[in-house]
Parts: sequence; structure tokens; C-alpha cells
Amino acid sequence: MIDLKGKCALIVGARRVGQVVARRLAQEGVNLAIGYRSSRDEAESLRQEIAPLVERSCVLQGDLSSEADVTRMIDEAHRQLGGLHFVISLASDFPYNPLGKLDGAAWDRSMAGAKGSYLLALHASRKMRDNPGSTRGHIILFGDTSARETPYRNYLPYLTSKAAVEYMVRAFAVELARYGILVNAIAPGPTIRPPEIEPHEWDEIIEQTTPLKRESSPDDMAEIAVALLRSETITGESVRVDGGNHIAGPYELA
Repeated sequence: MIDLKGKCALIVGARRVGQVVARRLAQEGVNLAIGYRSSRDEAESLRQEIAPLVERSCVLQGDLSSEADVTRMIDEAHRQLGGLHFVISLASDFPYNPLGKLDGAAWDRSMAGAKGSYLLALHASRKMRDNPGSTRGHIILFGDTSARETPYRNYLPYLTSKAAVEYMVRAFAVELARYGILVNAIAPGPTIRPPEIEPHEWDEIIEQTTPLKRESSPDDMAEIAVALLRSETITGESVRVDGGNHIAGPYELA
């Protein structure tokens, strides 16, 4: 098992669930570069919160759909933290796209998320190859539990992009195994009510679609992330944290 204290991680998408994951990693003493696209104040506030728990921390701005931004963020994280062992990406939009309004722009917007995961994993892995030891790095991407067998309505491009991420995890795991780099995913179900869904509608969704009748837990996801980063033999896996949603069948959001 890997001792996480003093390791260095880039976490992108550190809002909502990402904040919980970042705080949990900081509790383990993981030095953190917090990547953001437009929410600098939130990123800086989180950095100040976790700073007493770690040796080094920083915030980095970038758009994951831009290869130049991705390589710059990775280089900067490596320089400011003094290394790069882990990358965690939670960055994702959640666009509502009913069938009658679908067009090419809706597809492009959602697939930019899959592209960002691809670029981040690709360029981070190239930096990690230089790390010493048999396990040189770990990449964790975030999928969606319904991107497999149980798609719901009104989010077709988004779910397709998450299905790409799920497959990408397995493909990268195969490609990077010889370099000692592990690649896994966490697949949440309904987690933290989206602003476009009314509270009573959200409660009905949770009640009707999750056997445990509760939201997916960000704290559980953070614990899974810690367990995966400690592991040296788990790769190509996607861990569902969804209150049993995947065994309940498809549902409808909004």
C-alpha cells in the first residue's frame, strides 16, 4: 500500500464533490494543486482551507478542452508541488438537453468533457513515467453510474461523454500498466441536487430510483479515492457510488 503523505496531486473540478475529495486528500497530507476553469475565488478559498494540512498547495487556471492549457497545468503542478503522483478529474458540465432540442452544439459541449479527461490522463501519465518505484502514478476520472446500462432521458450527450470516460479508463489502464501507472474511475449516481431541478422533484427521484433512498455520498467517494490511491494492484476499475441506482433501472431527470 502507498503512503499518501507528501505525495503530490492535481485535482481538477474541485467544487461540490471535488471539495470533499480535496479536503480528504489534504487530511492524508497530499500536496494539492487545485485546478479550476472560472471559479478562482472558490479554488483559492479551498486552497487556504487545506493549506495548514499540507506542505505545498496552489491553484491553477485552465480549460481541459485546450491541450495547451492541460500541459501548462500539469507542468505548473509538477513545478510548484515538487512532483506529480496523482491526478483526479471531476470536471464536468451537466447540461440538460431534451430530445427535441438536441443539435450538434449540444454534442460538442458534452464531448469536450471526455476530451478533457483524455488530455489530462495522457499528459499527466507522461509526467508520471519519470517517477521512481514500481507504482509511478495513479489517475482517477469520474464517470456516471447511468452511463452503462441505465441511461435516463434528457441528458443523451452528457451520458455518452461519460460512457467514453468509462471505456477510456479501461483503455488507458491497459496502455499504462507497463509504466506502473494505475487508472480508475468513480461513478456516482444522483449527487447534490442540480439547480435546474426543484427540491421536491429531486426528493422524488431519490425516493423512486435508489434502493437505499438516499443521494450518492461525496464522503464515500472521497474514501474510495483515498483507497484507490493507496492501492498498487487495482486498475481499469470503475467503482459505483450510487445508492444502488444501477440495480433499480433507468429514471428521468427534469
